Amino acid sequence: MTLRRTSIRIAAGAAVLGSVSALVAPVSAAAGPHRERVPGGAVVSVGQAADLTAEEVAEELRGKIDPSQVRYGVTAYRVVYRTTDSAGDPTTASQLVVLPKNRARHLSTVSWLHGTTVYRKDVASENPKSNDRLVALLFASTGRAVSAPDYVGLGSGEGFHPYGDPGATVAASVDGLRAARTFAHRNGRELKRKVQVSGFSQGGPATMLVGRALQQEGADRYFRLGALAPVSGPYNLSAFEAAAADDKIARSGIYLAYFVTAWNKMYGLYTSPGEAFRSPYDSKVEGLFDGHHTAEQIVSELPAASKDLFTEDFLNKIRKPEGVLKDRLRPMDNTCDWRPDVRVEIFHGRGDKDVDFSHAAYCADQLTRNGAAHRLTDVGDHDHNQSVRQALPRIVRFFDESAKTG
Repeated sequence: MTLRRTSIRIAAGAAVLGSVSALVAPVSAAAGPHRERVPGGAVVSVGQAADLTAEEVAEELRGKIDPSQVRYGVTAYRVVYRTTDSAGDPTTASQLVVLPKNRARHLSTVSWLHGTTVYRKDVASENPKSNDRLVALLFASTGRAVSAPDYVGLGSGEGFHPYGDPGATVAASVDGLRAARTFAHRNGRELKRKVQVSGFSQGGPATMLVGRALQQEGADRYFRLGALAPVSGPYNLSAFEAAAADDKIARSGIYLAYFVTAWNKMYGLYTSPGEAFRSPYDSKVEGLFDGHHTAEQIVSELPAASKDLFTEDFLNKIRKPEGVLKDRLRPMDNTCDWRPDVRVEIFHGRGDKDVDFSHAAYCADQLTRNGAAHRLTDVGDHDHNQSVRQALPRIVRFFDESAKTG
């Protein structure tokens, strides 16, 4: 759940290279009586975001992620598409779609689901220095198509970001896959049915949610689940937020404030900010998490410790949730409570001070109780952001192996 604006630093890279909207049939973005009938995943617009040779991709990765797996150059596109928000209402979201520059017509597909992001422009489709842009380049350079959704309310999408909401997360991810398939088809490429899903931090439980939706819930008529590789995720969200309330994780107050302000918009956790936040922060905390403030700006305005930011009464509600909060947390405590029919490898680092390693063990235990085959890989004594850097080359190899056996 990284809160750094650019936790994996890369060179400036290619900026937006111009519109290629003519490559797709545009869908009107205007609200109106026919909007509800536009299917999820319908493409609204496309713009080219980067065009790199294999050597340029390797240079972007060098010093951050092992570049030895790079095989192809890539072209990346910002794709805006139709989806639904946390209330189930129609909206738009954006994503980065990356295609390898090779001769393959039929491409394996990776869905990459990102971690905690407070600033709407700090996502793969918008920021060439984004860690998630770098991850997408890596996967595509191995010969895969990549769909990296920004989620609802981030990037070029409409509205606020429903942080951690399972319905909106699955919708944006699956609709992103549909949009990527449409765009690829219109450019002479076809995405294979089996999707390899991976994600970091917030994207860890999102990986498991999307996997379950594809396998069990018939989320899409075409796509099927191929493999799962979640990284450093909070799979027991109740325990994570309780630990944040007790200041047992790094930057606990900032994490918890983002969670509380987002969930208040969706579920009404308090009637006025003063119920949750101490003065003087109660007058400004909601405005800081509007998607237009960077992590650095937020950190400079709010205390890092939950005890200094929240009222004690509200912290007790987080420690022992009841009512709507308890009900809404339950699905996010059980993202691993099912039986995938595909290979699963959970990656985590024992040195993680943001999301404790116990979350990986919790996920593994839930999978075991359901009779699911899985592997838990400790990437070493690395912090939260380093853990994903260590995991990524292993995920590429894991996906290679899964494709051969699946």
